[in-house]
Formats: sequence, C-alpha cells, structure tokens
Amino acid sequence: MSSNQIENQNLLIPERYPERDLFICDVADAVIKDIMPQMEHPFYSLSKKPEMNVRRYEHNGNWLEVIPSYKGLATIYDKDILIFAISQIIAKLNAGEEITTQHVRINSHELLKFTNRGTSGRDYMALSDSLDRLAGTRIKTNILTGDEIETKNFGLINESTLHRKNGHDGRLLWVELELSSWVFHAIKANEVLTLHRDYFRLRKPIERRIYEVGRKHCGKQAKWSISLGLLHKKSGSQSLLKKFRFTIKDIVKNNHLPDYYLELDEKKDLVTFLNREKWWENNKHEKEFTISPTTYEEAKKYTPGQDVYHLEQLFRSWIKNKPPADNINAAFIGFCKKMAHKSDY
Repeated sequence: MSSNQIENQNLLIPERYPERDLFICDVADAVIKDIMPQMEHPFYSLSKKPEMNVRRYEHNGNWLEVIPSYKGLATIYDKDILIFAISQIIAKLNAGEEITTQHVRINSHELLKFTNRGTSGRDYMALSDSLDRLAGTRIKTNILTGDEIETKNFGLINESTLHRKNGHDGRLLWVELELSSWVFHAIKANEVLTLHRDYFRLRKPIERRIYEVGRKHCGKQAKWSISLGLLHKKSGSQSLLKKFRFTIKDIVKNNHLPDYYLELDEKKDLVTFLNREKWWENNKHEKEFTISPTTYEEAKKYTPGQDVYHLEQLFRSWIKNKPPADNINAAFIGFCKKMAHKSDY
C-alpha cells in the first residue's frame, strides 16, 4: 500500500467488521426526485447538534419544508436506520419474496455492525434518539399537477417499537419500524441506489452528503460537473459558501471519498466528480444475483413465445463485464425489451 493510500485510510473511520458486503441504499433523494423533479434539497441535518429551525427550499414555484420535532431534525446519521431497513427489504425482494407490509423488524446488534458503529451501551442508547427524530421530522411540500396544486405532509417512519433486555434500562435488543408510505412506495418502485461500504467510514456529515450527490448524479458515468454554488445548495450545508469552498478543497486534497475523486476549477467555480476506474471489478459478489418469479412473468409479456430462461442465460453473460446494476430485476426486464426487437436470440 502506498503512503498516499495509508494516509487516505487514516482519514476514514476504521473498518470494524471487514466481512460486510456492499449494500443497497439511498431512497431519500430518489423519492424527492420523483415527486418534485426539479427539487433535490437534502432534508437530513448535517449538524451533530440538534437543529431546531424549519428548513425551506423554493425553486420555480415549488417549495419544500422540513419541520423538526422537539428533538430536532433527523440527521444524516439517523438515516443509517432507514438504510438498514431498506437494504433488508431489497434483499428479500431480490430473493423473490413478496413484501406487503411496511413493518420491518431490526436486530439492533446487526444494525450497529452494518453501519460500522461500536456496540457499547452508548451506541445502543443513540439508536433510541435517532428513532425519535426520524418519527418526529415532517416533510411538507407542494406538487403541481396540471392546474391543481396538492400539498403533502409526511414523515420518514410512522412509528417504532423498542424491545429491551431486563426492562426499561436494559440493552436495546431489537426494533420494529413502520415505514411511511412515502418510503415504502419508493422501495416498491425500485427507487434505490447502491452505496459503497466505505460510506459509513466517512468521518464528517458533509462528506457523506457530497458522496451522496455524486453517487446520484454521476453514478457510473466517467465524470459529472456541477457549479460550486449549486453543490453548496444541494448539500444542505449551513456554512457560508467561503467555508464550503475550503471543505471541497480538503476533499480534493485528501481524495478519500469512495467511488469518486473530485476536481475544483476555482476560476469557473466548477466541481467535477470523476469515477474511480472500474471499482466494481473488485466486487465479484455483486455478480451473484437471483431473478424474482414476478420478473420472469413480466419478461414473458415482452418476449411472447420465447424461452425466458434462455434469455436469462444470455443476460448473465452480457452483464458479467458490466458495472453492477442498481436493480438487477429491472435490468433484466430492460434487456428482454431490447432482445424482443432482435430476431437472432
């Protein structure tokens, strides 16, 4: 390992559980993108202190308000709970299970390991506060549909139940969540992305958020550029633009974000995300996947009279050298649609 690689590793939180795999996530921004296409404002607080102010974002006549509870806005660390819950559901869907309930049972110890946290009593106690902020934070927004304007008010989770060992003061064993319809519908609509495992190793909230913006917009492209001012707005940072500029300079200098490295053109105030070369080739387990039974049935609609299982073998050969798909079942359907227009398969 080079000296630069060692230095970059030191910028990350140590990996406590190296046996973990990559995981499926980010539903939050994807849902906002679907509901309000021109609004991609973050609603998770980047502060480690309780943020009590109502956030408001306006753009082209649309608006978004994020309303805190008495414990403050949900933070980007609280979001870890949703990441874990969403990952569980996606894993079941990919295994062919039918998900009909918004209730998710979470083993607290597994959650802490999954998110690269410690497992001390303090870590278990922090989960309870996170659940309170997730349940208490409300999102209010208007949606323009034709000549009508609809105002929606929703939360991230509807309720949570805590189960402890040895009474009220005992260790938190597991949690049962009821996801909000907003989050659940996003999952069912496959509005999810895959995050790198080192997401949980990033030390600063702003680093997580910058990575999320890059993951969503750059994706698997070679590069993607954005003005410094717009990135500042998307990040949700409450710091002045001058200080935000120094933050980006530090990220550029340290070069420790997963999946992407950044360039800053100070003359143009332009930030460019560049995809690290074929990072997915080192993650062979991503190639192991299962097509769900419902996906086979849907594929048959686009390829009548054809052997859908033969198409699956062609698909597996085709995708072998491709970047990992965000949703393998959707990728298979797209493959079948294209093959339906060919006569030699």
